[in-house]
Amino acid sequence: MEEAKGKAEGEDTIASEIDAVKLENERLKSELKAKDSVIAGLEQTLGEKDGEIAAFKQSVEDTAKTQEETRNVLREAVAAYKELVAQANPGLVAELIKGETIGEIDASVKSARALVERVKQEVGAENARVRVPAGAPQRTPLDLSALSPREKIKYAMEGG
Repeated sequence: MEEAKGKAEGEDTIASEIDAVKLENERLKSELKAKDSVIAGLEQTLGEKDGEIAAFKQSVEDTAKTQEETRNVLREAVAAYKELVAQANPGLVAELIKGETIGEIDASVKSARALVERVKQEVGAENARVRVPAGAPQRTPLDLSALSPREKIKYAMEGG
């Protein structure tokens, strides 16, 4: 009987261990489901973020393309402005008009005008120092006193 009692106690112990393992198994399954749910949510969020990143990359590419087009248009506009400034200022040497921006071009025009003005002043000052009378010199009769009598006769016969 003791044997049967020992066998019954052993079976009870095994049954309780099996129940404990089953409970542990259920708890682990529950945790696994919760973690799978979290993983699925994270994967969904990751997919959304990947989509946002792709959209941002496309936006950056579009912006870069637009920026390059704008730079080209600006370069053309600055070149046209430079040409117009050169045409509007015929007194300036076109090579003096430099710059890659409108501000730089305006500054070069200002310095070119100052240079032209300085050259005009220097030329004017030089002209003022070297005075040449206007017109031909006054006509005076030819001095015949140095001529010999024969040269005087020859001069008179030639119609002098």
